[in-house]
Amino acid sequence: MTNASATPDPSSEPMQNSQQNPAVKQSNWNLPNVLTSLRILFIPVFAWLVLDQNWWWAFGVFVALMITDKLDGDIARSRGLVTDFGKIADPIADKALMITALVTLNIASSLPIWVTVVIIARELGITLWRMVLLRGGKVVPASKGGKLKTVLQTVAVAMYLCPLPEWMDRPTFIVMLIAVAVTVVTGIQYLVDGAKANRDAASV
Repeated sequence: MTNASATPDPSSEPMQNSQQNPAVKQSNWNLPNVLTSLRILFIPVFAWLVLDQNWWWAFGVFVALMITDKLDGDIARSRGLVTDFGKIADPIADKALMITALVTLNIASSLPIWVTVVIIARELGITLWRMVLLRGGKVVPASKGGKLKTVLQTVAVAMYLCPLPEWMDRPTFIVMLIAVAVTVVTGIQYLVDGAKANRDAASV
């Protein structure tokens, strides 16, 4: 009786192993990726609202899209729903929305063109630099300054979209100047960190 109960059941081992080491491939069809996809799809709607100078609607859509940006990342990380699609699509959606906002504000509002040029040059330059580093097997993590840059850009764009009273024009522009300054400084810092990572890798 004792020997029989101690003898392992061979038929149960594959099931146990499969439970311990499940080969689970994360589906791209999940809530975070749906939110990201909707954000991309609504960018043309947002652009039309800005160009048509429907400021309250444009402001509302922009805020809603930025909220979904926060939600999809939080949900993906908390529920283990991070996918390769999300890793690629989420930053693309972020940059596409911000660039669209800046360009349309150049056309429909008083936002200076040089602001858009500086921010786009920084974003594209850092994206290319990140790709170069990744090809070399090096990853430079996002800094707190990068997150601050995103927050300041978002607040500045929201202030330009919101039909504020005329006396708020100067404070709005000052916030945008601060956003541009932080954008440039964090871009330079990322280049420095990337160059340091290259030197450290070469010295190993």
